[in-house]
Amino acid sequence: MLMFQHDADGKLAMTIPRVFSENAQLKRMTWCFGFTNSLCHGEYEYKDPASEEDIVNITYVDKSGKRIPVQGKVGDNVMYLAHRYGIELEGACEASLACSTCHVYVHEDFCDRLQEPKEEEDDMLDMAPFLKENSRLGCQITLSKALEGIEVTLPQATRNFYVDGHVPQPH
Repeated sequence: MLMFQHDADGKLAMTIPRVFSENAQLKRMTWCFGFTNSLCHGEYEYKDPASEEDIVNITYVDKSGKRIPVQGKVGDNVMYLAHRYGIELEGACEASLACSTCHVYVHEDFCDRLQEPKEEEDDMLDMAPFLKENSRLGCQITLSKALEGIEVTLPQATRNFYVDGHVPQPH
């Protein structure tokens, strides 16, 4: 079994258990890699914009109709940005295109500004309840200056085939 962890210097260490035939004892070999300041899924969205030119304003409309304005930045993922600000956009599969729990409705003024969805996104959207023409997965929307002022609305319900009713916490 491979084990990965960051050491105190931020380097990624990989440990591989190995059995030596001469004494059949389990010993661990560890290699350290020189990656520093690397980001994990969703960490980019927790960083503030570097300059005013990077800011992209987005409005989330939650299930109750409450409008939540957020200042994102170029390159932010709509789902992870929602997690940063405590907006209930689930994302059970962590943006791996294996669920539809980050389903949102994109305001019609912005639908043509988004890239066409990949086939995998369309397949996942087919499983989303309350599907509409402007449905997209929040994990597949990356903010750009062309999306300044975008509005995304959360549907009344999502379906999590893994464990319906459980809302995972972002990490």
